[in-house]
Amino acid sequence: MAEARRYAAVLRAWFRETLPAAGNARRLGVLTLIQSLGLGVFLTSSAVFFTRTIGIPAQRVGLALSVAGLCGLVCTVPIGRLADRLGAGRVLTVNFLLAAVGFTAYCLVDGFAAFLAVACAIAVLETSAGALQASLTDALVGEAERVRVSAQMRSLFNLGFLGGAALAGAAIAAGTSTALYATVLANAALQLVSVAVLLGMRLPAGAGPRAAAEVPGGVLRSAALRDVRYVAVALVCGALELYHPLLTVGLPLWIVTGTDAPALLVSGLLIVDTVLVLLFQVAVSRGARTPAGAARMLRWAGWALGASCLVFAVSGGHGALLDSAALLGGALVLVLGELYQASASWGLSFGLAPAGRQGEYQAVFSLGRGFQQFAGPWLMTSLVVGAAGTGWLVLAALFALLGLAAPPLVRGLEKARARTEPAPA
Repeated sequence: MAEARRYAAVLRAWFRETLPAAGNARRLGVLTLIQSLGLGVFLTSSAVFFTRTIGIPAQRVGLALSVAGLCGLVCTVPIGRLADRLGAGRVLTVNFLLAAVGFTAYCLVDGFAAFLAVACAIAVLETSAGALQASLTDALVGEAERVRVSAQMRSLFNLGFLGGAALAGAAIAAGTSTALYATVLANAALQLVSVAVLLGMRLPAGAGPRAAAEVPGGVLRSAALRDVRYVAVALVCGALELYHPLLTVGLPLWIVTGTDAPALLVSGLLIVDTVLVLLFQVAVSRGARTPAGAARMLRWAGWALGASCLVFAVSGGHGALLDSAALLGGALVLVLGELYQASASWGLSFGLAPAGRQGEYQAVFSLGRGFQQFAGPWLMTSLVVGAAGTGWLVLAALFALLGLAAPPLVRGLEKARARTEPAPA
């Protein structure tokens, strides 16, 4: 009985730490759950929907999504600057409204040209939404809580994504066009629900568009892109996010082609990763609430991700049991690097952005993530499948070197800011 009470106390403490506080932070949590539910539904079923329901060949789907990804990268920074001028809440509201229209338009596509146009529009909206939500988080909860709330949002995101993936799995199992159309329209409807949640939020005094109206230059002129040190930190952080295509592309291919482990382990490792992020992301984020702490955490992320690649490198050809054990061990180390990298990215993107320009700087910081999303699948396929054990060693070295580069880059940026920014009165 005493042990049961102890477990219940631990569970209550975890809920208190993971669930956002009442007010705007909780509304952000609701928004994150809605968005992740829609994303889980759509991403899990989209490949089947594109190829079987609307009849786009798989190779052309890949080409269209790559072009769409580039469109998203090009448009993210101007949209971020627009958010600094008008307020992130307003721009994000329009973003979700347009996303509802865009996902509905997928149901009307009848050829490749129309599919490409809709995919590009959706990619612009999805790529910019991350930076807009980060800017809104900073405006709503302030400097003291923004990293912690971001960690809570990621835990809730994983929970919503799991639910959405389960719903999409049921639609795919049904095997009908009607069920797949329903997944797309459900995502469109969830965008409208997100708009309703946004309209219920209250910005604190001085955090709206009036405070952002002092941003110099036009929407298309970005001083953040000329902030070379900040861009370098963003690219390093984004490159370390290669753990995502490693987990979703490289590792599944390696399990199927290079090991004796059962194919079922692909979904098993993804579930383990999702659950561990849900449980521990908030706790790990405590060390990343200053740029210096985040830089150290980014170094640890590089080392952990590199170590996971070394474990994966020895997971082939030893029988199902030993290969499965090595893959599970490597996945656990990878989750540690993932938790460190995500926490560090919030501490750096928030802490190194000038006051009043979070929209623009968050957008620039997201470019590193965008380049990873564009090049990551190809890189994982080339190294993990094409080069096998040698490819894992190359990835390990890449992660370790990126981690080592982070602290000196951040120190250089902070010193440069100290020389150029006026001292407070």
